Amino acid sequence: MTEPNQQTDSQRPNIILIMTDQQRYDTVAAWGHDHMITPNLDRLSAAGTSFGEAYCPGATCIASRAAMFTAMWPHTTGVYTFDRWAEHRNWVQDLADAGYWCANIGKMHFSPRDVAGGFHERVIVENPTSMNLLRGGADDDWGRWLGMHGVDRPLNRNHTDPDWIAKHQGIPWQHEEELHGDVFIGNAALTWITRHDGGHYKTEREGGRPVFLQVGFTGPHEPWDPLPRHLALYEDRELPRAVWREQELDEKPPQQARMKAFHAAATHESQIDLDGATAKEIAEMRRHYYAKITTVDEQIGRVLDALEAYGYLENSLVIFCSDHGEMLGDHNMAYKWLMYDSITHIPLIIWDNRTDRPTDRLATISDLTSLMDIGPTVLDAAGIDIPTYFEGRSLLPVLAGEEVEPHPYVFCEDNYQIMMRSTTHKLVYYIGQEAGELYTLEDDPHELFNHWDDPAYAEIKNKLQIDLLAWLAGSTYWNAGYKRTRARHTLMRWPMPDNVDLHGRASVENQFVKKW
Repeated sequence: MTEPNQQTDSQRPNIILIMTDQQRYDTVAAWGHDHMITPNLDRLSAAGTSFGEAYCPGATCIASRAAMFTAMWPHTTGVYTFDRWAEHRNWVQDLADAGYWCANIGKMHFSPRDVAGGFHERVIVENPTSMNLLRGGADDDWGRWLGMHGVDRPLNRNHTDPDWIAKHQGIPWQHEEELHGDVFIGNAALTWITRHDGGHYKTEREGGRPVFLQVGFTGPHEPWDPLPRHLALYEDRELPRAVWREQELDEKPPQQARMKAFHAAATHESQIDLDGATAKEIAEMRRHYYAKITTVDEQIGRVLDALEAYGYLENSLVIFCSDHGEMLGDHNMAYKWLMYDSITHIPLIIWDNRTDRPTDRLATISDLTSLMDIGPTVLDAAGIDIPTYFEGRSLLPVLAGEEVEPHPYVFCEDNYQIMMRSTTHKLVYYIGQEAGELYTLEDDPHELFNHWDDPAYAEIKNKLQIDLLAWLAGSTYWNAGYKRTRARHTLMRWPMPDNVDLHGRASVENQFVKKW
């Protein structure tokens, strides 16, 4: 396996990646969402660059995270949902091979769960309602922490709480604050920051190693269990209503009504049934969700404060994002799995602390951006060559104020769905069936009216399908080299203006062809 080239600069940046789970894009107060209380994300937004049109590559946790950390689409890795992905090469391994000390605190969502995945240290936390221990496996570190304090992991409450369905996953945390999963992750991150290298951070010039620290909060993944004091902050706040219309799902692919029925009848604690729920009940559900984000935001602030106090931010690249969003009653449904913007549109903020932001114009970027761009950005910042198979592109030129041609589309794959979204249209192709989705986003931003079978939209539908075929075919072909060898760099023939040969060895120049 080819080793990554290491930057010779003796001051490579620390790279801090803070992730949440299942956080919608419209949940950062500084972005104009006044119903939210997020002082620490606001602070990060003020210092860095907000990518207001960022999208995830998978509509579920593992599909999105596997694509983000391998920098390859699900059709290359085969990871379309809750599948194994830890055997694939990921860019944390590239950082480690180049001399970075890599630590994971909280949720990474590797599968299998306990692999190193390039990290030298891990504090492993999975979904709050992980059943691993009950199924005969080992608990995660948060579950062990609860056990040490005589508290059972909250599980199967839909079988013991007669009011469970009426609560719609809104359950305030009922134990000591320090036992809450996201507080545990925050405390674990603070412990690492204050104790790494004996509590005396050293730059590379001082003989230390640059750090890659991933802090993965499990919130606001359900159950929506904020700290009670954060829930109280939302008591009298005016909250945005869920957006949907009567009989909407009758005009959508059958998977949507089926998914809604599946979760209504689930035996797992994730059971949720919004049919018949009143507007007041939906508002209460959303209040818990927003409050849980405030619980997480408080922990993000503690982590940022500690990083600053111990010198990690002086030469750093800080990235905040979520893996995917949450419907939260939109389309009269909850959770993820589908391709609506409430799921695929996510918050992304990048703060390059090595330089001042060139202009206020870069405070918010409105070009289409993908979590697939995170891997190339990280390796670029670390001075590591970007593997051939990476599908995204570095955002450092954007952060530096350079003119960069925007992505014409962003994509998302999950199960047998493929989403292709431009600034004006969204197409969702369902492999193996006639039904699909087509939305005109300029006049229907909430995706309430499906034009898939409307003859008036046949022309744009055909164009989008042709562009989708070109993207999928090109990406599948380009990464055949990785699938054969797992090498960081491979050569594939690609038609060039001065070379259309189908014979002989592929040229080195083709290695750097720009794709979508």
